[in-house]
Amino acid sequence: MSFNLLVISEDPTNNGYIFIPLIKRMMKECGKPNSRVALMTDPKASGYENAKYLIREVVIERYAYKDLLLFLPDADGKDRSQEFASLEGEAMAKGVNLLCCAAVQEVEAWLLAGHLDKLDTPWSEIRADISVKENVFEDFLDREGDPKIAGRGREALMRETLLNYRGLLDRCPELKELQRRIQNLL
Repeated sequence: MSFNLLVISEDPTNNGYIFIPLIKRMMKECGKPNSRVALMTDPKASGYENAKYLIREVVIERYAYKDLLLFLPDADGKDRSQEFASLEGEAMAKGVNLLCCAAVQEVEAWLLAGHLDKLDTPWSEIRADISVKENVFEDFLDREGDPKIAGRGREALMRETLLNYRGLLDRCPELKELQRRIQNLL
């Protein structure tokens, strides 16, 4: 029987092209290579606060049958640990597995972690930039992406990043911690 997982994003339109290959690979590393990884599009979240609201008011109940819910927002320069603990606790009280992991500082940094040789900005600056999507990622995507395909090439670029999965985990320790938490849950 396969593991059934739902990824909750504050921007599913673009972030799904990054999340789906990433989480499929992470689940493979966790010993669940046949996991079914879906992106939540119903209801569709629009921003961090809206996603939190939907998790509390709709998602936990509607998707309780899933083996795991993952909420993967941007950190945006904030410590979201208390909010995450609250959300995870509310889900646990209802018998639902929810894990939250904020991308430092934005989800796009996870993709960029595999393309450092194509960037003019040092990795430490990328990690610290709370507007990395606007300041670095958009120019990178214009150069390296493909405007003719859905997501402008995000999925293919993320697959390239995943060729050095260990390097990704080293550069983005929040992902290493998320993988550890999933393994503990399993």
